[in-house]
Amino acid sequence: MKPLQDTCRIAVVQAAPVMFDKDACLQKALELIDSCAARGAELIVFPELFLPGYPYGMTYGFTVGSRTAAGREDWSTYYDNSLLAAGPELRRLRDSARTHGVYISIGYSERDSLLATLYNSNLMIAPDGAALNHRKLKPTGSERVVWGDGDRDFFPVMDTPWGPMGNLICWESYMPLERTALYQKGVAIYISPNTNDNPEWQHTIRHIAIEGHCYFVNCNMFFTRADYPKTASGGAEIAALPEIVCRGGSCVIDPYGHEASETLWDREGVVYAELTMRHVPASRMEHDVCGHYARPDVLSLRVKEDDPPRLTKPKNCVKLIKNLY
Repeated sequence: MKPLQDTCRIAVVQAAPVMFDKDACLQKALELIDSCAARGAELIVFPELFLPGYPYGMTYGFTVGSRTAAGREDWSTYYDNSLLAAGPELRRLRDSARTHGVYISIGYSERDSLLATLYNSNLMIAPDGAALNHRKLKPTGSERVVWGDGDRDFFPVMDTPWGPMGNLICWESYMPLERTALYQKGVAIYISPNTNDNPEWQHTIRHIAIEGHCYFVNCNMFFTRADYPKTASGGAEIAALPEIVCRGGSCVIDPYGHEASETLWDREGVVYAELTMRHVPASRMEHDVCGHYARPDVLSLRVKEDDPPRLTKPKNCVKLIKNLY
């Protein structure tokens, strides 16, 4: 590994989106970026689908073999509030990164620029405004009625002063070969934007931090039943949800599997942490998962990349984001 900057001050945002309202979500995100940057954050991380929210519990009128007109109306609303990767809303986030000189990671519902398919996506932004997009490879369970399989932007990794930084969205982290695709790129900061507040997930994040000997950034949302707007099809479904729909649990785990921050439950807030980056190479002394602890002569992974460079530096990303679609 090349030399790393000694520390990274990270802000992990556990906030409720303004459900299904992209403009209000964007304004909230910009205000949170201002606040985190004012407190010295160098890397600011937002949850999965912060723009325009995660429609937990909704079915959009889908049953096997049939749909409903009301469900189609609600899906259309969600579609209208999804974002183009190169659209004006995400350009404002890139401008904010430039203004504050910070790295940003944010989850959003991506609208294809040509087709009518949505993707569960995450954008990493560098301080010069350059950006790398990642589409969730396989939506989980009934998410597949809302978002399509990622067809590009599989495993982007951004070169940062703290080492390679990448992200997998929610249950992508339960796909061992996807994790390995990041490990092969030497990921030092593994970002996980997610909607997982179950206790088992807290064990998962510690395992992955140890397996990859990297910092694991667990960024979840907090939102309640009252945060949902009125919908055409989801009234009964939303009414059946608990008062607190997603409890959060955001935190940072160090490369040894130990807590590098508090774990935040049952409220909105920002988790701040100082990451000691020398822990990453030091932790790999006896276990470098794709280095000296690997046996490529016996086991190997071949990854189909849509972007040939193994590691894309921020200065090279502007062309990439301009030519995304």
